[in-house]
Amino acid sequence: MKIILDTYQLNLTIQRLGYEIIERHTDLDKMALIGIQPRGVFLSDKIAAHIRNLYPSLALQYGKLDITFYRDDVRNQLHAANKTDIPFSIEGKKVILIDDVLYKGRTTRAALDALLDFGRPDQVELCVLIDRRFSRELPIQPDYCGKAIDSINSQKVTVEWDKEEVVLH
Repeated sequence: MKIILDTYQLNLTIQRLGYEIIERHTDLDKMALIGIQPRGVFLSDKIAAHIRNLYPSLALQYGKLDITFYRDDVRNQLHAANKTDIPFSIEGKKVILIDDVLYKGRTTRAALDALLDFGRPDQVELCVLIDRRFSRELPIQPDYCGKAIDSINSQKVTVEWDKEEVVLH
């Protein structure tokens, strides 16, 4: 086991991601953050809280997206769905999908499919905490990345939110 980000580094990285999002979106009213259920929501909650702390009067549009039934890699298995909560229109918005780890790209592909059921945004960007950059199966790359790492397929990256650290097993 190797610690990729300790508590201090993790919190600093989350703040940096929030600042990068703000820097690229001059009109925050046209931006929406959407966390991918289940694990991306932990990161998106923290980024949303950071942005709300910086802009208390902003009505930040923030939602959570379940992709259970859009996945192509979990066929013939019974899965418990999470809750989708997008209480606003994504039409004409610049949507930022947020997930914890980008690995093969299949979760992001499923999230894009699920998102389109809610309308057609002007733009979709991807924000991830960890990018396992050399293991992609689909041509998906993050627009915002906390840390890019090199790992082999037998290794596992886990974001341990209760301990506030990221580890490589």
